[in-house]
Amino acid sequence: MKDQVNAAFQIIPGPGNPDMYRLIDRAISVIITSGMRYRVCPFETVVEGPLDKVLQLVPEILEALYSEGVEDVLSFVKIQSRKQGRVTIEEKMAAYDAE
Repeated sequence: MKDQVNAAFQIIPGPGNPDMYRLIDRAISVIITSGMRYRVCPFETVVEGPLDKVLQLVPEILEALYSEGVEDVLSFVKIQSRKQGRVTIEEKMAAYDAE
């Protein structure tokens, strides 16, 4: 499980916030800065990395949004892990990337 996990982050800053897309871009910038592999999708961003580093993104993203003046954030995180081995974005997406 410590090798590599996949986590899907869906962050919704202050529901109804008129700056929602700018703030989501800010959250994604935290993921980009982490140096971990990621893929931005329409409803969430998938991150690939060690579990502890992936989980560390949660408070970092929240702090980045709070520093932008956001008062309320909905955060949804889904994690896939394996007892042994790596979980990759490619194994889930291979059949669809060819389209």
